[in-house]
Parts: sequence; C-alpha cells; structure tokens
Amino acid sequence: MMYFELEFPVRYYETDQMGIVHHSNYIRYFECARNGMMADAGYPIERCEEEGVTIPIVSVECKYKYPARMGDVLKVTASIEAAPMAKLVVKQSVYNQRGELCATGQVMLGFLNKETGRPTRCPEPLYKIIESRLTDR
Repeated sequence: MMYFELEFPVRYYETDQMGIVHHSNYIRYFECARNGMMADAGYPIERCEEEGVTIPIVSVECKYKYPARMGDVLKVTASIEAAPMAKLVVKQSVYNQRGELCATGQVMLGFLNKETGRPTRCPEPLYKIIESRLTDR
C-alpha cells in the first residue's frame, strides 16, 4: 500500500461559529494529503501537468464521524491500494490529536490529456512509482 500522512492545526477560518470545522474543509484536507503524497513520491502534480496530463476529481465521498474543533491538530492520511489504469482511487482519513477518527473518505481521480481534454491512461512515471510502492512490502 502507498501511504502518506500530514499533520497541521485547525485554523480559525476553517471553523463555524461553534468552533467546529466546516464540513467543506475536509475535502480540502484530503487534497492537501493527496498532493503531499505525490510530491513525497517524487512526482508532484505540477510535473504531471507539465507532462501533459491533468488529474481531475471524478468523485469524492466523505463520511463525518466526529467533529474536529478549533485547537485540534489534525492528521490527514492518504493511501492507494491498487495501481491505476484510467482512474486512481485514494482512500483518506482525518484524525484529531487524540486519535479520534473525524472523517473517512475516498477520492476517485481520472487522467485527461491536457491538450485534448480526452481520457488517457495514468502517466507511466506515476504508475511505476505507485506499482513499486504496492509491491514494496
């Protein structure tokens, strides 16, 4: 499994009047961990786009379990369990500093040719990175 985690404090502007993280921010947290995972693997999203492939979100799912609050330090995880072909599935979770699960989700990403906007396969360099990490057990 390819795995990455990122930690950061909840910022005031991410909360509502009750001091609870607004639900829309969890999708942003997922994105930060996914992008961090790609950069950490040596293939940042900017490189993918420079090589002519964009990675749009096809679908996103988020299940809210426990409210994150102002003052919490969150750990956001991203994991990939299967090598992509036309789509990449990333499983994601958010935990607070006490280890309580705040949210889980799954993001499905597609691959599009930047010039034509047509679906394409996962870029070979990214595929090789993911495949090597899946078999590196």
